[in-house]
Amino acid sequence: MDRRKFIREVSAWTAAAAPALGMSSRAAAGGGPASVVSVAEGEDYAALVGKVLGPLGGIGAFVKRGDKVVVKPNISFDRTPEQGANTHPAVLKETVRLCLEAGASRVAVFDRTLADERRCYSQSGAQEAIESLDDQRVQLVRDDKSLYVPVSIKKGRRFTRWSFYKEALAADAYINLPVAKHHKSARLTLGLKNVLGVIGGNRGLVHAGLDQAIADLNTAINISLTIIDATRILLRNGPSGGSLDDVEVRDTLIASRDTVAADAYTAKHLFDLDPAELKFLEAANQLGLGEYDLDKIKVIKA
Repeated sequence: MDRRKFIREVSAWTAAAAPALGMSSRAAAGGGPASVVSVAEGEDYAALVGKVLGPLGGIGAFVKRGDKVVVKPNISFDRTPEQGANTHPAVLKETVRLCLEAGASRVAVFDRTLADERRCYSQSGAQEAIESLDDQRVQLVRDDKSLYVPVSIKKGRRFTRWSFYKEALAADAYINLPVAKHHKSARLTLGLKNVLGVIGGNRGLVHAGLDQAIADLNTAINISLTIIDATRILLRNGPSGGSLDDVEVRDTLIASRDTVAADAYTAKHLFDLDPAELKFLEAANQLGLGEYDLDKIKVIKA
């Protein structure tokens, strides 16, 4: 791409992503306070999705009739649901089903996988979950270089420019659906780090100064809702895992408009980590992405 064309595309897609400051423009316009975290427990994971969304106004607070929606699970690894490295397919399926029920005109499910895409989509259960909905409005999107557009990251400190999955930038509702797990570099991978699955380019470069990079990249994404899947959490050897000995069944979902708050709650209550120990949370808070002080977060047990 020549320089002039690159600058034009950066400007266009940066404008599309402009409101990305921890809550959707719809939430900012009157959807309620951002730093409210809803927590629900139960063994019926499909029912659990509706339960955790209840205190936040249900799916209708985030998805309106005719909306184009992107659902971003973590399905990056060639692992089964029992191994805890990917978003549980029952949680993914019900989230998408609720979006369709709310009247979404399109639901794109996407993750730029780290292992072989076909095996990840199959082994994680994501492909079967989406196909079982039997609805032409939903698509499990396959990765391709043409899907990404360059974006100027105006608030970036570590990075000021990167390419992003363009549907994630343009979506009426972007639903962040990570799994809660250990990470060798960041200590935990939760809602904020899930952004790495919608960026293009050489992701290896992000790991130098990872904490600030995570925060920077999140300023370019307009997250409507984060639902953290803690039905099974990976305590060690993340993010890929593999051994069932590293997995703990917690039967829990955490949801919020504020991804930073959701991450902070999850760190403390599921991994016994002080949120202040996670430097990406501090960096995100400094960029205005959300609240990580648990004393300032309202928690509702659904």
